[in-house]
Amino acid sequence: MIRYTLVCDKRHEFESWFANSAAYDKQARRGLVACPVCASTKVEKALMTPRLGRTDTPSGRGAARAQPSPAETAPPGENAPAAAKVPTPVAMVSPQEREFRQKLRELRDHLVKNAENVGPRFPEEARKMHYGEAKHRSIYGVASPQDARALHEEGIEFSPLPVLPDEHN
Repeated sequence: MIRYTLVCDKRHEFESWFANSAAYDKQARRGLVACPVCASTKVEKALMTPRLGRTDTPSGRGAARAQPSPAETAPPGENAPAAAKVPTPVAMVSPQEREFRQKLRELRDHLVKNAENVGPRFPEEARKMHYGEAKHRSIYGVASPQDARALHEEGIEFSPLPVLPDEHN
Protein backbone atom coordinates (compact mmCIF):
# COMPACT_ATOMS: atom_id res chain seq x y z
CA MET A 1 0.00 0.00 0.00
CA ILE A 2 1.12 3.53 -0.72
CA ARG A 3 -0.24 6.81 0.60
CA TYR A 4 -0.25 9.83 -1.68
CA THR A 5 -0.91 13.43 -0.84
CA LEU A 6 -3.09 14.67 -3.67
CA VAL A 7 -4.26 18.09 -4.81
CA CYS A 8 -7.18 19.00 -7.07
CA ASP A 9 -7.35 21.80 -9.64
CA LYS A 10 -8.97 24.02 -6.98
CA ARG A 11 -5.91 23.46 -4.73
CA HIS A 12 -7.68 21.29 -2.09
CA GLU A 13 -5.16 18.87 -0.55
CA PHE A 14 -6.11 15.41 0.67
CA GLU A 15 -4.56 11.97 1.16
CA SER A 16 -5.52 8.61 -0.27
CA TRP A 17 -4.18 5.05 -0.18
CA PHE A 18 -3.52 2.92 -3.27
CA ALA A 19 -2.29 -0.64 -3.75
CA ASN A 20 0.69 0.75 -5.71
CA SER A 21 1.61 3.66 -7.98
CA ALA A 22 0.19 1.89 -11.03
CA ALA A 23 -3.19 1.58 -9.27
CA TYR A 24 -3.20 5.34 -8.64
CA ASP A 25 -2.32 6.06 -12.29
CA LYS A 26 -5.06 3.75 -13.59
CA GLN A 27 -7.74 5.17 -11.26
CA ALA A 28 -6.73 8.77 -11.99
CA ARG A 29 -6.89 8.17 -15.77
CA ARG A 30 -10.39 6.73 -15.42
CA GLY A 31 -11.57 9.71 -13.32
CA LEU A 32 -12.08 7.58 -10.22
CA VAL A 33 -9.93 9.73 -7.94
CA ALA A 34 -11.99 12.70 -6.79
CA CYS A 35 -11.48 15.55 -4.34
CA PRO A 36 -13.58 14.98 -1.20
CA VAL A 37 -14.17 18.74 -0.89
CA CYS A 38 -15.31 19.74 -4.40
CA ALA A 39 -15.59 16.36 -6.22
CA SER A 40 -13.16 17.48 -8.94
CA THR A 41 -11.52 14.59 -10.77
CA LYS A 42 -8.68 16.82 -11.99
CA VAL A 43 -6.32 15.49 -9.35
CA GLU A 44 -2.56 15.17 -9.27
CA LYS A 45 0.06 14.06 -6.80
CA ALA A 46 1.27 16.85 -4.53
CA LEU A 47 4.95 17.28 -3.88
CA MET A 48 5.92 15.03 -1.02
CA THR A 49 9.19 14.95 0.84
CA PRO A 50 10.67 11.55 1.62
CA ARG A 51 11.26 10.65 5.22
CA LEU A 52 15.00 10.62 5.75
CA GLY A 53 16.82 8.41 8.18
CA ARG A 54 20.47 8.41 9.03
CA THR A 55 22.68 5.39 8.62
CA ASP A 56 26.34 5.07 9.35
CA THR A 57 28.51 4.12 6.42
CA PRO A 58 31.61 1.94 6.70
CA SER A 59 33.75 5.07 6.40
CA GLY A 60 32.21 6.40 9.58
CA ARG A 61 30.37 9.26 7.87
CA GLY A 62 26.61 9.29 7.98
CA ALA A 63 24.56 9.19 4.81
CA ALA A 64 20.93 10.04 4.38
CA ARG A 65 18.64 7.50 2.82
CA ALA A 66 14.96 7.59 1.98
CA GLN A 67 13.00 5.59 4.52
CA PRO A 68 9.23 5.08 4.34
CA SER A 69 7.47 5.25 7.67
CA PRO A 70 5.50 2.21 8.87
CA ALA A 71 2.34 4.30 8.40
CA GLU A 72 3.22 4.73 4.71
CA THR A 73 3.97 1.07 4.07
CA ALA A 74 1.30 -0.59 6.23
CA PRO A 75 -2.26 -0.78 4.92
CA PRO A 76 -4.76 1.37 6.84
CA GLY A 77 -5.90 -0.33 10.02
CA GLU A 78 -2.81 -2.51 10.32
CA ASN A 79 -0.85 -1.83 13.46
CA ALA A 80 2.86 -1.22 13.18
CA PRO A 81 5.11 -2.22 16.09
CA ALA A 82 4.86 0.36 18.89
CA ALA A 83 8.52 1.40 18.58
CA ALA A 84 8.15 1.99 14.82
CA LYS A 85 5.01 4.16 15.00
CA VAL A 86 5.40 7.62 13.53
CA PRO A 87 3.92 10.61 15.35
CA THR A 88 0.57 11.68 13.94
CA PRO A 89 -0.20 15.36 13.32
CA VAL A 90 -2.63 16.70 15.92
CA ALA A 91 -4.36 20.00 16.52
CA MET A 92 -6.06 21.87 19.32
CA VAL A 93 -9.65 22.62 18.37
CA SER A 94 -11.00 26.01 19.35
CA PRO A 95 -14.40 26.30 21.06
CA GLN A 96 -15.72 27.98 17.90
CA GLU A 97 -14.59 25.09 15.73
CA ARG A 98 -16.06 22.58 18.16
CA GLU A 99 -19.39 24.44 17.95
CA PHE A 100 -19.16 24.56 14.14
CA ARG A 101 -18.51 20.80 13.97
CA GLN A 102 -21.48 20.18 16.27
CA LYS A 103 -23.73 22.28 14.01
CA LEU A 104 -22.49 20.38 10.93
CA ARG A 105 -23.21 17.10 12.72
CA GLU A 106 -26.72 18.31 13.62
CA LEU A 107 -27.33 19.43 10.02
CA ARG A 108 -26.19 16.10 8.62
CA ASP A 109 -28.29 14.16 11.16
CA HIS A 110 -31.34 16.30 10.33
CA LEU A 111 -30.91 15.79 6.58
CA VAL A 112 -30.45 12.02 6.91
CA LYS A 113 -33.37 11.69 9.35
CA ASN A 114 -35.81 13.72 7.24
CA ALA A 115 -34.91 12.58 3.74
CA GLU A 116 -35.25 9.38 1.76
CA ASN A 117 -32.04 7.47 1.02
CA VAL A 118 -32.21 6.66 -2.70
CA GLY A 119 -28.62 5.38 -2.80
CA PRO A 120 -27.12 5.14 -6.29
CA ARG A 121 -30.44 6.22 -7.84
CA PHE A 122 -29.77 9.80 -6.66
CA PRO A 123 -29.03 11.29 -10.13
CA GLU A 124 -32.09 9.60 -11.65
CA GLU A 125 -34.44 10.65 -8.81
CA ALA A 126 -33.09 14.23 -8.78
CA ARG A 127 -33.74 14.53 -12.54
CA LYS A 128 -37.29 13.15 -12.20
CA MET A 129 -38.10 15.75 -9.55
CA HIS A 130 -36.40 18.57 -11.47
CA TYR A 131 -38.32 17.82 -14.67
CA GLY A 132 -41.66 17.32 -12.88
CA GLU A 133 -41.85 13.55 -13.39
CA ALA A 134 -41.86 12.87 -9.64
CA LYS A 135 -43.12 14.70 -6.56
CA HIS A 136 -40.51 16.94 -4.90
CA ARG A 137 -39.21 15.51 -1.63
CA SER A 138 -35.98 15.49 0.32
CA ILE A 139 -33.63 12.76 -0.85
CA TYR A 140 -30.01 11.82 -0.40
CA GLY A 141 -27.79 9.20 -1.94
CA VAL A 142 -24.61 8.86 -3.93
CA ALA A 143 -23.47 10.25 -7.26
CA SER A 144 -20.22 9.89 -9.13
CA PRO A 145 -18.27 13.08 -9.83
CA GLN A 146 -19.37 12.79 -13.46
CA ASP A 147 -23.05 12.47 -12.47
CA ALA A 148 -22.73 15.42 -10.08
CA ARG A 149 -21.17 17.53 -12.83
CA ALA A 150 -23.97 16.58 -15.26
CA LEU A 151 -26.67 17.43 -12.69
CA HIS A 152 -25.02 20.79 -12.08
CA GLU A 153 -24.82 21.51 -15.81
CA GLU A 154 -28.54 20.72 -16.12
CA GLY A 155 -29.28 23.32 -13.44
CA ILE A 156 -30.36 20.77 -10.84
CA GLU A 157 -29.65 22.08 -7.35
CA PHE A 158 -28.10 19.72 -4.82
CA SER A 159 -25.49 19.86 -2.07
CA PRO A 160 -23.05 17.30 -0.72
CA LEU A 161 -23.83 16.02 2.75
CA PRO A 162 -21.41 17.56 5.25
CA VAL A 163 -18.48 15.26 5.97
CA LEU A 164 -17.10 15.65 9.44
CA PRO A 165 -13.34 15.26 9.97
CA ASP A 166 -13.74 12.94 12.94
CA GLU A 167 -15.81 10.50 10.84
CA HIS A 168 -12.61 9.37 9.13
CA ASN A 169 -10.44 8.97 12.25
